[in-house]
Amino acid sequence: MARRAPKRKKKVVKLERARVHIHSSFNNTILTLTDLNGDVITWKSPGTVGFSGSRKGTPYAAQLAAQALAKEMRDYGIRSVVVTVDGTGPGRQAAVQTLRSAGIQVEEVKNVTPVSHS
Repeated sequence: MARRAPKRKKKVVKLERARVHIHSSFNNTILTLTDLNGDVITWKSPGTVGFSGSRKGTPYAAQLAAQALAKEMRDYGIRSVVVTVDGTGPGRQAAVQTLRSAGIQVEEVKNVTPVSHS
């Protein structure tokens, strides 16, 4: 019988400000919450909220993932964020709007989508 690795304990994090990275493709939207140094605290995607298949690429799925992330951000005490958006998918705008409407102060929205210059 194989032994299972012991379950890691979550570190208790209390922050005022953080950074949210939104990676939006046509198939999925991944929201990653990091501290200002870039260390990952938590992440959400439409798959973790219950969507599967082609429904993960919809703005509604990104909205529900952002709501789940905002709820977890309140548990960490985060009140304001800097958002970086990467990709051209349909969920990028819905995720930013949902964070704003959830009572999180969005200080800055930065588009870091790579653009070819050929």
